[in-house]
Amino acid sequence: MSGLAIALVLAAVFAASAISGLLGMAGGSLLMAVLTLILPVSAALALHGAAQLASNLARAGFNARHVRYRTVGWFGLGSLSAMGLLSFVAFQPSKAAVFIGMGLLPILVWLPPRLVPLDAARPGHAVVGGFLATVMALAVGVSGPLSELFLVRSSLNRHEVIGTKAAFQVFSHMAKLVFYGGALFSLGGQGEGLALGLVAGVVLAAVAGAAVGRRFLDMVSEDHFRRWRRWIFTALGAAFLLQGLRLLAGA
Repeated sequence: MSGLAIALVLAAVFAASAISGLLGMAGGSLLMAVLTLILPVSAALALHGAAQLASNLARAGFNARHVRYRTVGWFGLGSLSAMGLLSFVAFQPSKAAVFIGMGLLPILVWLPPRLVPLDAARPGHAVVGGFLATVMALAVGVSGPLSELFLVRSSLNRHEVIGTKAAFQVFSHMAKLVFYGGALFSLGGQGEGLALGLVAGVVLAAVAGAAVGRRFLDMVSEDHFRRWRRWIFTALGAAFLLQGLRLLAGA
């Protein structure tokens, strides 16, 4: 990787983490898009996992008193079950599949709550959510909107949504590191030193971005939080879908 590429990655990690810290969505997709454009898919998935794992741990920590820990435990059980099952499957998505998958994800956030009888407060639903979110994270790179479906019927306020969802996402991003982490050591043929240094920089940028996002979250009203986050994510999704179709047409 060139110095310019590394700088771009770190800037994207910081921005994505700040966006996720404010909106609880969109940041992960934006980061995955940037990484997929400049890196092989397996390396992009691994680096995205490292960045988002740090970002979500930070957001969960900043909102620790708002996290619904019992629900997170059931969600984690489903996630670990998915990792165990998928350890027997060899699969790696193409760049076109990643962009198309991310482009279609906004459909989930526009589904009317009455059509989505899912509630993370119910243990069975939380286990299913963890399983499906982990499968999606390994196949497309992001799974936040799917996790969102299991919170949409809840009465959680904006801090509880951000904190609990961040704790959910820790499992999905950890799975990406487990499945694709080895790809980091082949970046640019520079060896282990570059990989470890890059991951360290990514972690610092993610935590800093999460802290900035949390500051802005405190300034946003509940009404604006719920109104604008879906529109921003949808606009990004449309751009990703067009890019995925372009890649598919050129394949």
